Amino acid sequence: MFANPSLDDIRSLLRTVKTVAVVGYSPKPERPAHYVAAYLQQRGYRIIPVRPGISEGLGEKAYAKLDDLPEVPDLVDVFREPSAVAAIVDDCIRLGVKHLWLQDGVIDEAAALRAQAAGITVVMNRCTLRDQGLLA
Repeated sequence: MFANPSLDDIRSLLRTVKTVAVVGYSPKPERPAHYVAAYLQQRGYRIIPVRPGISEGLGEKAYAKLDDLPEVPDLVDVFREPSAVAAIVDDCIRLGVKHLWLQDGVIDEAAALRAQAAGITVVMNRCTLRDQGLLA
């Protein structure tokens, strides 16, 4: 059965990561996949938008998929339907991603367990904006 890291471990994770690939980034300011990314950027994280069909987001070059990134991000933050998670986990394992965050409502327990078994720290069904507030 999947379990999220402890709140102390989540705090530690959010203190140590610097680059965040936002999979499913939205250019629409009213969407969580935009305003959460903007909030994280305002808090000092480097945001890498991942979404086909756009060239930039929040002043950063955007990429169609994780495979296109020029570097491995510290954290992959997912704003996609749960049905997309298994393929994203495959990408993360192949690329050597160390941390995976599945936003509120993005739940795939089997994929999360597979990521954990591959050594990836997984946070599922939590919000990076809300949890970043734990650092105060």
